[in-house]
This record gives sequence, C-alpha cells and structure tokens, in this order.
Amino acid sequence: MKQTRILVVDDSAFMRRALKQMLESDPDIVVIDTARDGSEAVEKTVQLRPDLVTMDIEMPKMNGLDALRLIMEKRPTPVLMVSSLTSEGANVTLEAMELGALDFIPKNLSEMSVNILKVKEDLLKKVKLLAKKKLGRPVKRQAVKRPNISTLSKKFDSYTSQRRIGIISIGTSTGGPMALQKILPYLPANLPVGVVVAQHMPAAFTGTFAQRLNKISQLEIREAVNGDIIKQGVVLVAPGGKHMRVKRIGAIETRVVISDEPKTALYKPSVNELMLSVAEFYPGRALGVILTGMGNDGHAGIKAIKQSGGKAFAQDEESSVVYGMPRAVVDDNLADKVLPIDTMVGELINAV
Repeated sequence: MKQTRILVVDDSAFMRRALKQMLESDPDIVVIDTARDGSEAVEKTVQLRPDLVTMDIEMPKMNGLDALRLIMEKRPTPVLMVSSLTSEGANVTLEAMELGALDFIPKNLSEMSVNILKVKEDLLKKVKLLAKKKLGRPVKRQAVKRPNISTLSKKFDSYTSQRRIGIISIGTSTGGPMALQKILPYLPANLPVGVVVAQHMPAAFTGTFAQRLNKISQLEIREAVNGDIIKQGVVLVAPGGKHMRVKRIGAIETRVVISDEPKTALYKPSVNELMLSVAEFYPGRALGVILTGMGNDGHAGIKAIKQSGGKAFAQDEESSVVYGMPRAVVDDNLADKVLPIDTMVGELINAV
C-alpha cells in the first residue's frame, strides 16, 4: 500500500518533532520533509508534491496564511492548519479555510498530555482522509464577499403553496465551515422558518464563526444561548463544547436548551442530540440536512426525523470534503435528496 506523504510546516522544532513522531507512528504515513517558515513551505510543496501539508500560522519570513495562498495558486494541495484554540486563533483559522485549507488540529500539543492519545487519533484520521481529497487546478482565490441573492429571493417570494416544513436542522463536521458558507449567506431574509446548526468545532470557534457568517448574510446568524427562541430569519449555531436541543414551551413557542449532557457523547455539539430533539418537537415538519464530515454523527437523528414524517437532504460525495456523515445517511436510504453543495440553497428554499 502506498504511504501517505506529509510535509510538516512549523517554526518550532518541538512541534516539528512532535508532529513527525505522531504521524509516523502509523506505518501508512511518512513525513517526507519539514519546513520552518512559509516560503520554505511553498518551495517544498511545489518541489516534493506531498499528499498533505500541516501548516503552522505564525512563522517568520512568511506566515501560514500567505504560504497557503501561494500553495493554492501554484500547486493546490490538501492543507491541515495547526491552530491555537483561542478566539484570535479561530479568526485566522477560519480565514485559512476560506483560502482553501480543509481542516485544523490544535496547536497546544505540549499542554495536552492528558489527551495526547485522542489528539493523535484525530490527527491520523484527518490526515488519512484529507490527503485523499483531489483539489482542482491552481486558482487565484478572492476574498469572501456578501453574495447577491436577488434571484433566489424572487424564487422564494413567488413560492406560495402550503408550507409543511417548520424548521431546518443542519449537521456537519470536517469541511462544514465552507459548506455552510455556501448555504447560509444565500438564504433570503424572509425565510419563513428558523434554522439550527450543529457544526463540530471547539468552544472558542463557534461564536467567531457565526459572527463571520452574519456579516455576509441576510439572515441573523449567531451562536445560540440557552433559552433562545427559534424563529424565522434567525440561524442559531450550537456553541462548541456544549449540546444544543430544541424544546417546545407552551403551545407554539420553541426554544433551544444548551447543556453538557450527555458528557459521554463523542462530539460536542452532537448532531444526533440536536436532530433527535427536532424530530420529537417538530414531528412531520422537520427538514434535516447532513453536510460533509467524518464519522456518522447525525445518522440516528436523521432516522428519527424520517420516522416522524420529516424530510432529509444529504450533501453528495463529489462536493464533500469528507463523505462520512452524508454516506451514513445515504447508504441507509434515509435521504430524500442527495445534492451537490451548489444546488442545496435552491432545494432548501423550495422545501419550505
């Protein structure tokens, strides 16, 4: 079996050694070289053609973002960012994903000795999956701008049939930030239902992520707090490190409940926890959407939504960064539609 070839980029000798040691603990992975700054990273990516690059952000001479831009222009390659789990780190990491990075791993490995086995397991899993992703031809990427949604708005305004869907629930993981960026900013301000989102992300990232989306969207997008009302025109993003569920209060009002339970859940926020509650409180009126991500979180929730009489959409394999979560739904014949990310918005508008 061909080994996965990795280029490790970091200005810290400790981090280069730590990453190399963890990566090469798997016989299917080999670190073909390391680089100490962004300019070295670009040069070695073009020369050595690695399957994947792990990229530090703060480096001398050329930082990780500038190196990422050049790599995507000269030789598009899967890139895994090495990020600090802070709000500042979140902003830079999300910008990196807008520039073409596929995912990130935590920077502070030296402080995570208790969880080092989990960190290593996640690193190896991500590297093996993301290294298989084929990127397109070199492209000059442009800054993300507020999209023009006038065409979609007109289509929505003219849609007058009886509405059966009462809520849209979206779950995603690896590749999710860019997938959501191709959906949420394009939804019109007069969308007649509320939207709830569970994106696998650390606690420091979800608020920043919601703020970035809110700036380019017509809907109000924000990180949810306990007791938020679900209402049309608002997208509530589950806070990282917590679970979000929906709960009916009185005859017509539905709110979100934020909690730590179950503490044993593999992911926080859990897509399953969110969608199971959506199925319970919106029987027959829920639309569950599963986007790119590894694993199968969301399968049980989508199954419950379907059993209650609701609908389910799944992102297709070609447009997914990792076709794990959508595959689990599609393979169990739970998806009413399997869609490329670029057509998802129109289908969501038609569905409500």
